[in-house]
Amino acid sequence: MTETAARVLVVDDDPDVALLVATVLERRAGCIVDIAADGPSAIERACAQQPDLVVTDIEMPGLNGLDLVKELRRRMPCVSVVVMTAHVSVDYAVSALRVQADEFLTKPIDNAHLIETVQRLVAEKRRRDRQRAPKRVLAVGAHPDDVEIGVGGTLAAHAHADDEITILTLSRGARGGDADSRQHESLAAAEMLGARLFLKDLIDTEIPNGGPSVRLIEEVVAEVRPTIVYTHSSHDRHQDHRAVSEATIAATRRIGTVACYQSPSATIEYRPTRFTRIERFLERKLELLECFGTQTASRDYLDPEFVTATARYWSRFGGGPRSSRSRWCARARTS
Repeated sequence: MTETAARVLVVDDDPDVALLVATVLERRAGCIVDIAADGPSAIERACAQQPDLVVTDIEMPGLNGLDLVKELRRRMPCVSVVVMTAHVSVDYAVSALRVQADEFLTKPIDNAHLIETVQRLVAEKRRRDRQRAPKRVLAVGAHPDDVEIGVGGTLAAHAHADDEITILTLSRGARGGDADSRQHESLAAAEMLGARLFLKDLIDTEIPNGGPSVRLIEEVVAEVRPTIVYTHSSHDRHQDHRAVSEATIAATRRIGTVACYQSPSATIEYRPTRFTRIERFLERKLELLECFGTQTASRDYLDPEFVTATARYWSRFGGGPRSSRSRWCARARTS
């Protein structure tokens, strides 16, 4: 499989220097480059785009480059960072090392050295990412499309990280459409994610919150052994969603992290406390929802503009221009 181009964020308050660095990396290293003129906008763009590497000047008004590195390390500990300055000094170099910059370059930048540094650091980061133990993700929903609506962007992010994804849907959604059609739609969405699908036969609108539901979920949990579980919230007007939430909480009592996502029928009592960034995966989420063609024609909440607008609304809580439609309220536990 061909590796995707490296995504680099260049941060410099001098537009000429920023443009020069960006041009070199784009034309000679094949990178996808974005530019930020100051620290605050760099943090916003980095959180939104999740670059492989950040190249930043040190001397900038407001938030300087070293403070920017500290903030990036707090928010994105795995991102590679190169700092550059025109004023060579031992103090700067030591300070850069203290804030855990990966490389220290002096201006004027030697283009060949810049390219070699960026390519090396990106390769090292991607090697670390590949060696990272994959998470085992289980997403539980009451009906076909519940999971994709509530946490589809987050699942796309998990898929991008090569995590193992399993979707468990407890009914075939016969009250909301043709059960066979909805089964095919669920299979198509699961295939798009590279996910394993369990589609059960509990009765739509009559899913119990105990016995049968708990046993079905426990069987899948025993087989999949998830490290993180996503499911409905109890703050929901739909009785099936509430029942599945309660059953999942019971069946996953030994799982370290269980996160409750929002559905279109959630009540105002649903108050998420954690947010995942799906900036890069919003289009994939929309593609997942397109799989459910029997629903998109009649469900206003599946309209792409509605989904996108909702994502933008939640951005103010996630620290960027478009945060997650797949927001969730986490109930973390240790086994």
